[in-house]
Amino acid sequence: MSDSSPLPPLRLHPEAELARDALSTPLLSRAARLARWAGPDTRIDAGGGLVEEQLPAAAEVLELTGEDAQADAALAWRVAVDTGLIEIADEESGAVAAGEEFAVLTGGAPHDVLALWLTGLETVLADASLPDLDDLAAAQQEGGEVDFASLDWQREAEAEAAFLDGVLANLYLLTVTEDGPEGPVPLPALAASMLVPSDMGEPTNDVLEQVSDAMVRLDDQFRLLAPMGLVEYRPVDEALMAEAAGAEDAGGPDDDTDVSRYGMVRLTPLGGYGLRARLLDAGFGAPAVGDLADEGADVLLDGTSGFGPRAALAETDLWLARREPLAAARELLTAARGSDAGAPLRRLRCQQALSLVGAEAEPALREVLADPELGGLARVWLSEQGLPDVPAPSEQMVFWLTIDTLAAQLAAEGNSEELQGLVEGLAAQHGGFFGVAWRVDHPATADVLDAMGRLHPDKKIAKEARKAAFKARSQRG
Repeated sequence: MSDSSPLPPLRLHPEAELARDALSTPLLSRAARLARWAGPDTRIDAGGGLVEEQLPAAAEVLELTGEDAQADAALAWRVAVDTGLIEIADEESGAVAAGEEFAVLTGGAPHDVLALWLTGLETVLADASLPDLDDLAAAQQEGGEVDFASLDWQREAEAEAAFLDGVLANLYLLTVTEDGPEGPVPLPALAASMLVPSDMGEPTNDVLEQVSDAMVRLDDQFRLLAPMGLVEYRPVDEALMAEAAGAEDAGGPDDDTDVSRYGMVRLTPLGGYGLRARLLDAGFGAPAVGDLADEGADVLLDGTSGFGPRAALAETDLWLARREPLAAARELLTAARGSDAGAPLRRLRCQQALSLVGAEAEPALREVLADPELGGLARVWLSEQGLPDVPAPSEQMVFWLTIDTLAAQLAAEGNSEELQGLVEGLAAQHGGFFGVAWRVDHPATADVLDAMGRLHPDKKIAKEARKAAFKARSQRG
């Protein structure tokens, strides 16, 4: 599967820091301890897992207690085997020993540590996607007996894995989107993101029941994934489930219930790294801040066109850090030229980039003062820097720059409230704006005027804008 629309960029932590996080995760640490413990007396089954009789000893080595201790020990063993921390030396005898990958934990490069962690993550994700035996059997039960031959484990496992992948993709998107939540995401919201159609007003009882069932499954899955370092997870409050069952006849839990009691999940920096790696493997565009640092200015300006303001600023800052200021300014200005549909947004990103350069860029800006596409931008920059001898722009240049700026904002944000405010202010300050604007020789003039007609709340002014757009199109033939 591939996706032509890249996701917003992820701000990756340094590999060395991520590798330290990976080494300190509870599950990988347990796998390492089992690798040290395994020896000639360790017995495994045909699938490479610990035999049942060995699980209590493994749990004791890991200092695990409680009803899930042996299951947790079994998962840690599978992670150790799958990552190569434990090697099955002789399949016939079942002899095991520490594997070659064990050395990665103590002396491996950060990238090697992360590769090992990613392998372990796949093991845990596969484990989390296993269908529940009791639930599946109950669903297939007829006449008091279970028809085990009809249980379709493969189909159920694939469906469960696809659902979990979708949930994790939504969590990743919420994490990288600039206007997404800054804190943990409530589990009900994450479950609803997969099950409630975007065009549905009030969810039906059937949909709400599906969301409730999904929350129960996700609660179990995130409890497994948290020890691998993928997420930070606050589980569903078990007392709340009892309260909800008791309140069923009264219409369910109280609306004032603290939402955090329903479970809260946050993607860790290590988890972001892991999910991005999986998305890239699946063919999705999943950029990271810094991907464009070694590219040319044309790639930078086009590549950041779909980024939010903060991500674009961070990417540009890294790009500039590797270049001499004056040369970088000249390269940016050259890349900003053009009459194609993406050119206005490139010029806006160029202007934002130049604001980071400082006064050392002055010669490059003065060189383009007479340029019809860049002259207005150059004058704005020189004035903002407080530099002397900035020539006044002609009326034609002022109107061209206005249309160009509005076209860039329209491309970046669509019909946003901010753009609407800009349109209202512009029309209020320049009473004869539309009488001049339709004559501006800019490829986006008609589209900008159309947008002003859509956005302006005053019907009379909106009509003027639409008439001006019609004239602009007629002029261009």
